[in-house]
Amino acid sequence: MASAIIFSGQIPRQNFCFKAMAAATPAAMPFKLSSQFAHRNTKMGQQGICLRRQTLSKPFDNWRLNLIMPSAADSDDITFDQLSAALMIRNFYTCINEKRLKELDEYISDDCCFEDCSFVSPIQGKKEVMHFYQQLTTGMGHNVKFSIEHVCEDDNKFTAGVNWHMEWKRRQIPFTRGCSFYECSREGDRLVIKKARVVIESPIKPGGMVLTLLKNVTAIFDDFPKFAEWFLKSPHVIVRFLLKIYSRLLAPIVNPLLRGYVKIWGFVARLFVFALSILLHISKKYFG
Repeated sequence: MASAIIFSGQIPRQNFCFKAMAAATPAAMPFKLSSQFAHRNTKMGQQGICLRRQTLSKPFDNWRLNLIMPSAADSDDITFDQLSAALMIRNFYTCINEKRLKELDEYISDDCCFEDCSFVSPIQGKKEVMHFYQQLTTGMGHNVKFSIEHVCEDDNKFTAGVNWHMEWKRRQIPFTRGCSFYECSREGDRLVIKKARVVIESPIKPGGMVLTLLKNVTAIFDDFPKFAEWFLKSPHVIVRFLLKIYSRLLAPIVNPLLRGYVKIWGFVARLFVFALSILLHISKKYFG
């Protein structure tokens, strides 16, 4: 129950006291209390605050404040949850940036499910998830870091959402923006990640083609509802089927072309570096 502070009409010269009355009505409140305690259903008993003036040698120690109130730790009505999913996720990304894999392991639950939209199937289990993060931190090198933009958490559940991007020496890398959603669970006095879902920005920007594709797909679903129900129940089956078709029919043709394309670009890059080194050598010799 909110409390009102009632001051006496006269204040003595040397001593004055004021007490918080628990039975006062809300109409007698001279100001509004913080909504944070009202939200947590905090109930305060009778409290007293007493100020005594003392004669001291230092000019800034003329007043001493003595608080007389029940301890919050001894009251069953006041509960403060120290576990925060948002704070845990921030520490989690700090461990990734600093490559502290042993500490990172403590944030992953044994039955963790990691869903990355870049992969066909989710990663199951703590061992497989840690193997993924080990490869991730190795691929990041020494200069690539995650930069956290915003973190949001749910008050009722241990869930948190975060959007981020990657930087190289504090410069943003293109096409590395992403959003992650984490569901946590309590293990003793700490939180661990039970489920994670990651969506990463695609370098391909189809634009309005997505709306056209959506219109065509929904038209097919409406014309063939049984096929739509089967597809929505097992979409990975069709993906695996298309991959098999690609590996048997198109891979023998496409893969050599891709390898030749990569070799050509590698040769062009080496030729560019060679020409650049010659120009630098000439500039140093004649203009240095």
